[in-house]
Amino acid sequence: MRSGGGTGRGEAARHGLAITAAALTLLPTPALAHGAERGFVMLLPTGHVMLAGALAVAASLAVVALVPARTTERLAAARLALPAFPRLLPSLVVTSTLSFIVLLLVLAAGLFGYPDPLRNPLSLTVWTLFWVVLPIAHALLGNLWRWLNPFSGPCALLDRASGGGFTAARRPLPARLGYLPAIATFLGFAWFELVYPAPDHPETLGVVVGVYVIMTFAFCLTYGPDVWLRRGDPFGALFGWLAGLSPYARSDAGAALVVPGAQLLGRAALPLSGVLLLLLTLSTVSFDGTMKTFWWLGLTGVNPLEFPGRTAVMLPNTLGLIAAFAALAGVFFAAISLGRRLAGGGPPVRVLAGRAVFSIVPIAVTFHLAHYLTALLINGQYAALALNDPFGRGWNLFALRDWYVTTSFLGSYAGSRAIFAVQTAVIVIGHVLGVLVCHLIVAREEPDPLKAFLIELPLGVVMVGYTVFGLWLLSTPVAG
Repeated sequence: MRSGGGTGRGEAARHGLAITAAALTLLPTPALAHGAERGFVMLLPTGHVMLAGALAVAASLAVVALVPARTTERLAAARLALPAFPRLLPSLVVTSTLSFIVLLLVLAAGLFGYPDPLRNPLSLTVWTLFWVVLPIAHALLGNLWRWLNPFSGPCALLDRASGGGFTAARRPLPARLGYLPAIATFLGFAWFELVYPAPDHPETLGVVVGVYVIMTFAFCLTYGPDVWLRRGDPFGALFGWLAGLSPYARSDAGAALVVPGAQLLGRAALPLSGVLLLLLTLSTVSFDGTMKTFWWLGLTGVNPLEFPGRTAVMLPNTLGLIAAFAALAGVFFAAISLGRRLAGGGPPVRVLAGRAVFSIVPIAVTFHLAHYLTALLINGQYAALALNDPFGRGWNLFALRDWYVTTSFLGSYAGSRAIFAVQTAVIVIGHVLGVLVCHLIVAREEPDPLKAFLIELPLGVVMVGYTVFGLWLLSTPVAG
């Protein structure tokens, strides 16, 4: 009787999941990237996966504490020299100027091209190529933004045309501001992406990007491009930090392969504003996943199966975005302070926080990849087709006219299971790397092994919890 009852409950659960999955397909288009796969993912033993991921990260915390510091330092210093290749890229001025020209072209396409976001290259360039692909590329290949930044090249050309008068700052950017201008800009960027009702509408996005370009040039003229693009514009700073995770290192000694994350270890401690900027990036991606869950929608009084659209939840999502940032920052600094108290002292909190925050980089990158993986697989196809005919003139620039976007991999159990497995592995690997980077950073600040372990222990516990949180986000039903 009990066996039969369990089977009946299992069948009822499966029918319920099928109804839920069917209902999700009735929601607006953005939900389709997740809705079809979640019904299958919920059939997987996700509880066991979350437990295994948490145990893996906890085990890594124990292992690095037991391994002698000399061993981990040798691992971090390991280099595999690469052969010298002829320089293929032109100067930074040339690549930056070409990037600026491309920016103007896609901006024109946004303002005057297809009104459909899935066919307009501006929407797909900003939200897929720039904000999904580029951060991951930096973590793999190094600081590409040095070449792709669309502002430094035009500023250099204007400087030459003006006889050196453009880069001469009209006034200094106050040092006490730190990265606060970058925080304000990135918070506006995140609000527009996550809260604004139609961030991918080409014409609206074109206006926003145009205003951003004009403001950036104006600030470069006022404070000098070197200072503003490093501290005022958030993307130069963020991409530079993400590049520290790359296994590709280049120095005066030549190019080499290194352990991922090793390039983060020797960096100077960030000021408080820099710490907050890095934490803000992780909190925004985390909230992006949270605000679509049934749990969050229920908390805001919205029926997830009758999602009314973004306009109805702008206020709670705005507050949630700010609260997520405040919560993550509070937990991070509390962990640093608690670790120092457990150890009975140690380096100042501002120094520990300013250096240990780099252990967030691998977590932020892998969280980013896991969160956007499905969107990348789908919207990447749309981006290729949009660039094939950017102005809707019937062009066939890359011979993709006969290509069609496919989402069939989301509609099968095997495809959804494979995607979930990749997302799970990525999140766990990112947190294990974060533990290793944190251990090496703290060990360099505090030579006593026991005190170093006590300092990093609370932050390690936070990483274990964040692993569970990330895996829960991947497995829970979403809407909207």
